[in-house]
Amino acid sequence: PMGWATLTQAGSSMTTSTTTQVKRIDVAVGVLRNAQGEYLFAQRPEGKPMAGYWEFPGGKVEAGESIHDALARELHEELGIDIGDSTHWLEVEHVYPHAHVLLHFRIITNWQGEPHGRENQDLHWQRLLINADGSVNTPSTEPILPATVPLLPRLAQL
Repeated sequence: PMGWATLTQAGSSMTTSTTTQVKRIDVAVGVLRNAQGEYLFAQRPEGKPMAGYWEFPGGKVEAGESIHDALARELHEELGIDIGDSTHWLEVEHVYPHAHVLLHFRIITNWQGEPHGRENQDLHWQRLLINADGSVNTPSTEPILPATVPLLPRLAQL
């Protein structure tokens, strides 16, 4: 990793702080919507960063993979399903304490098989309920990963 230093003048003294730049990771994220308009969330298992938080399933894009191919591979590994088409929805960059990610959200409405947690993770279908103030209520699916929370009102309007 490359580091860089910032020099700040405070009165007559100089303060040096070094920040390490973390490599950005491309992550394919599957937003699965069923016929009832519910979305599939997976809970991060113990032993992973941010364990216990709910997220849309997906994972790292490997070298040479398209976003769709990475998503197809990850959802087969994690959920035991084979997806049909996926549609680009959003890209969001987020810096967590443990990782700097570029999240490639893709909407999926067509898949083969019944999603089930193949990596010891809980799954939950959740309808997105819009509150009067425009925020979204997900009563059975909290806490949700911080990068995902601001996207829920937009998703609820699709």
